[in-house]
Amino acid sequence: MKKNFTASIWKENDMFVAQCLELDVASQGHTENEALNNLKEALELHFEDPVATIKPVIKNIEANIGIS
Repeated sequence: MKKNFTASIWKENDMFVAQCLELDVASQGHTENEALNNLKEALELHFEDPVATIKPVIKNIEANIGIS
């Protein structure tokens, strides 16, 4: 299945950063095209089914947040 995403791209020092605006996924490259191609690969990996080699243990934790 194919889906279109919107990318924001900017130059940061010597690298280009490409960020997907719909998801919290970003990548970088030496050129705009490289950054966009790397972002495409990162998005494809983001949607791959996870393959666990070790069954994780899920636990709840409590954290204090805010000013007391």
